Amino acid sequence: MNRKQFVILLGLVVVLGAAGLVIHQRSQQSWHRSGPSIGQKLLPDFPVNDIAQITIKSGTNQLNLARRDDVWTVAERGNYPANFAQISELLLKFADLKIAQVEDIGPSQLGRFELLPAGAGANTGTQMEFKDASGKVRNSVLLGKKHLHKPSGGSQFGGMGDEGWPDGRYVQVDGANTVALISDALDGVQPKPESWLNKDFFSVENPRSIAVQFPEATNSWKLTRVTETNDWQLADSSAGEKLDDSKSSGVTSPFSSASFNDVLPGDTQPEAAGLTNVTTVVVETFDGFTYTVKLGQKHDDNIPLVLMVRADLPTTRVAGQDENPTDKSKLDKAFADQQKKLADQLARASRLAKWIYLVPGYVVEPLLKPRGELLAEAKKDAPSAAAK
Repeated sequence: MNRKQFVILLGLVVVLGAAGLVIHQRSQQSWHRSGPSIGQKLLPDFPVNDIAQITIKSGTNQLNLARRDDVWTVAERGNYPANFAQISELLLKFADLKIAQVEDIGPSQLGRFELLPAGAGANTGTQMEFKDASGKVRNSVLLGKKHLHKPSGGSQFGGMGDEGWPDGRYVQVDGANTVALISDALDGVQPKPESWLNKDFFSVENPRSIAVQFPEATNSWKLTRVTETNDWQLADSSAGEKLDDSKSSGVTSPFSSASFNDVLPGDTQPEAAGLTNVTTVVVETFDGFTYTVKLGQKHDDNIPLVLMVRADLPTTRVAGQDENPTDKSKLDKAFADQQKKLADQLARASRLAKWIYLVPGYVVEPLLKPRGELLAEAKKDAPSAAAK
């Protein structure tokens, strides 16, 4: 190769290198316009502290979570309080999500990743919108097909195990031209209102009396006790009626660990909820609380429940005759602390009275024993000597 040919060849290399650099730069510019790259955050400038509304749409279902007076609520459940820890975890998760893989695709390929606009059609995604207090959308993410981790060598049992398990999800950010894969399947992100409710419920402590009034009056009963250590007694017992402690043990701690599955929208009428011919449970406690609970007819393993609560709380403590100043100060403080605790308990329970709850049957069914099932069986008289 002579000098002239070498110079020409070197020039071609420089030209090709420059062209490649220009193409690469244009590709990078095009890429940054369409979405983030591997290793970057999915939402680089996600304003966690400014988010005041979250909308989730999937198929024909929609969920709206909103922060009202610093309390997150579920709009589809009459603005019932939402699970703050669950929402906080979701927001922090989206602030930290990173891209594991990217694919530059065209509109015709969106269905393959189940990223068609949220709606009733096939291969549609789950749309998430994060809004500020004014309702302005700050970020929008479309959740698509879940990525499956397939076990090496297949499942030893065969069948569905060979398909693997979800370990990520394809997403599209703010309508970008790229699809990103994140290493979180986001299984909990669904427009199911009942899944986002704050499930803290009321709890009855130190019951003094328990009365259950059935639609059929002869089934009704009431249990009472004088102190927290006394045995329970059947009120207004007739001759021959005796309470069976083994049968009543399941009813003497009512609503000590109550829970619910769902609440009904605020405009639901009691009749529509199944609250006709109700059974009424009234529990009085040694702390001065009276809980009145109305129960409707069971449907799909749920029983509708309405709660009312009131309390007669003393405002002053009666001091003992022999109290010295030191003891009086300690007892006054203990009394004030206890009354503050009871007042907070009353406020929390009172806020629950606005809604109709659907509680699992096992929460209330032990209370629904008719009177006869709480009584001891009458002893049969021994046969007389003549009969023998």
